Amino acid sequence: MNGLRSWIARRLLLGVAQTGAVVLLVFALTEALPGDAAVAFAGDQPDPARIAAVREAMELDEPAHVRLADWATGLLHGDFGTSLTSGRPVAAFLADGFGPTLLLATLTVLLLVPVGVGLGVLAARREGRLTDRLISSATLGVYAVPEFALGVVLVSVFALRLGWFPPTAVGYGTDLLAHPAALVLPVLVLLARPVCSLSRLVRAGMIEALAAPYSAQARRYGISGARIRYGHALPNALAPATQQLARTIDWLLCGVVVVEALYVIPGLGTVLMNAVADRDIPVVQGLAVVFGLATVVINLGADLVTHHFAPRSGVAA
Repeated sequence: MNGLRSWIARRLLLGVAQTGAVVLLVFALTEALPGDAAVAFAGDQPDPARIAAVREAMELDEPAHVRLADWATGLLHGDFGTSLTSGRPVAAFLADGFGPTLLLATLTVLLLVPVGVGLGVLAARREGRLTDRLISSATLGVYAVPEFALGVVLVSVFALRLGWFPPTAVGYGTDLLAHPAALVLPVLVLLARPVCSLSRLVRAGMIEALAAPYSAQARRYGISGARIRYGHALPNALAPATQQLARTIDWLLCGVVVVEALYVIPGLGTVLMNAVADRDIPVVQGLAVVFGLATVVINLGADLVTHHFAPRSGVAA
């Protein structure tokens, strides 16, 4: 128990250090961006006085370490800053885009776990047979298709030709639950590649676990095949799959830019694209910090779950 507490404490301290590194990296990268934000916001034909006024209003005349300290202090109090283009708090942008992105991620994960694990277990149980070959071939083929290409094909077939689903979420606002048909195609695109990778990981883990000496010993003791598969082999197979699931959730929350752009969904990816186009540095910084924190927290949770399933795996990082 003491060892487990020590391991959890080390992981929490590592998470805090990673969070601090994320904040420093985000600030350094935005500082290194080319161009002068004050000149960009001073208008098409800015004069030096106008540029100086904008720079003073944006506090760009302060030394970098002072601005970093002010920004980090604000983050500790939940203040992500203020948008340069609209004057709205950055937190308001995050709140507007978080709902649709979280909805897409939740629906995808709710379908991903049973489908991915189920296909992996089924393929492992039918190793080398027709079912295994069909699942392996289909998952390999679907995984090779990029999200934007699959999204365009689904829109062309199911929205434009058959008319079963709307091609985009234009006109539905952020309340996408009231229009579930608009979620079908985006969720299918988000689900396609993660299902393939998760099922192949579970299949490989199950086959390896079923061939392990402890499984053979369990058979010699007369333990049923179902208990060996689902009580012993599956937990060991889920340990690496949990890490993959964490990366998928992280990707869903932080990297659905392509899908949101394709289906015009007002999520965090759309907010990020608009902020980059407008050179709205505080919004970009706020989103980058949120994405970084999400990555740290999700991977920390995945390590804890993996440690639960396979305590001897020595999971680190």
